[in-house]
Amino acid sequence: MTGNGSRWAVRAARFVRRRLCREWHGIVTEPVRQLVRRGLSGIVLAFVAATGVVLFHDVAQHPAGRRLVWHLGGVTADLPLWLSLLRTPVSLYVPALDLPVWAGITQLFLAFALAELVLGRARTLAVAYLTTLAGTLTARVMVALGPGWWGLGLPPEAGGILDTGPSAAVVGLFTYLAVVRRAPVVFALTGGSMVWESLAVPNLAGREHLVAVAVALVLGLLHGRRPPVPVRRLTRRPAERLGTRPVPPRVHAPDSLDPVTSFGTPQPLRIPRNPLSHAADPPNCSTTSM
Repeated sequence: MTGNGSRWAVRAARFVRRRLCREWHGIVTEPVRQLVRRGLSGIVLAFVAATGVVLFHDVAQHPAGRRLVWHLGGVTADLPLWLSLLRTPVSLYVPALDLPVWAGITQLFLAFALAELVLGRARTLAVAYLTTLAGTLTARVMVALGPGWWGLGLPPEAGGILDTGPSAAVVGLFTYLAVVRRAPVVFALTGGSMVWESLAVPNLAGREHLVAVAVALVLGLLHGRRPPVPVRRLTRRPAERLGTRPVPPRVHAPDSLDPVTSFGTPQPLRIPRNPLSHAADPPNCSTTSM
């Protein structure tokens, strides 16, 4: 029994070591190589996000600035839907005033930098926006349900709580990276910590973080897969969607000088006759008639 236990321990240690090495290569080594190859231009989104959070945080320290930040990017569940959708992109730069801003900026910069180097700018922005939007819309649904509903609903007072801001995007990006790169340790540190926070302190922010984790998990599982048949049909060319056949390219008739006709039989080259070749010779002007 002791020998079997030691063998299982050695195998488990090797498995954990291989898994950690693979995660380190996918999460750290490859992004660092991309950073060395592309330079600082590969982490533009990280600098923009960190600079925006610092700017909004400094402006919000004054009463007038706090009102300005609220009108630009403040999102709550009791706002009209169109206004919430309009402010949601700016809310990515509005941090919660009761949280340590520098720790949040470090996490924000790291999340956007890794995501931009691994996924690209377009996919990074899409994941960050979709996870934040999902948390915002879910909060509205919870407030609309009201207390009860097996703990899913929220009281009306929760409708005036400020949205999570960039934290939902950070959680969503880390979760998406962990799923795409097959990194369970990173997923446990991000998604697992959000689950523990939601259970320990059941508030609106924790629920929005859980929604962001769930949406990022689904997006990560769908990464690299072909879209379903209805989506592929919608993305086809307009001619195919309308049922029309593409017009075949116009084939020009073979030239008369071409030695090969349309039937593929070689033919002798026909050179047109020169009309001047058989004309009468011009009179010799050097001789005169006597």
